Amino acid sequence: MTIKALYEQDFQQWIEQTIEQLQNSDFSSLDIEHLIEELTDLGKSEKRALKSNLMVLLAHLLKLNIQHDAPETMKSSWYNSVLEHRKRVLVDLEDTPSLKPYLTTAIEQAYPNARDLAIAQSQLAKFGVRVPKEKEYPIVCPFTIEQILDEEFYG
Repeated sequence: MTIKALYEQDFQQWIEQTIEQLQNSDFSSLDIEHLIEELTDLGKSEKRALKSNLMVLLAHLLKLNIQHDAPETMKSSWYNSVLEHRKRVLVDLEDTPSLKPYLTTAIEQAYPNARDLAIAQSQLAKFGVRVPKEKEYPIVCPFTIEQILDEEFYG
């Protein structure tokens, strides 16, 4: 079976064989086309994970900022989510420092989805909890990078 066919039929085995080829400096046998594709996708997945965590973090910062009159049980859940997702962002930036220059772009890309998420979730409020109007949620991210990353900031 050729290495390119292996990629299509048994991805895990393709990875193991590629690692072995790299370890043995057998560069001429490498499936360069798929190796480049996988490395490119790996970089994209790091960025996707950062944006995903920022989206949830920003959505809950928004809710804490806008729904300050929500019951403590609801706000407690949002605080916990902010803690978790902020930690994920900080760990991502620590583990992959080259993501730091991408942070501004990631926030700009994640914020519209975070806003939509916060609005949609607020529509599900029950038991007399005030449902904020959509216009209460800023169109542009109201938080600075420093605030977003500050482990003491909650909006």
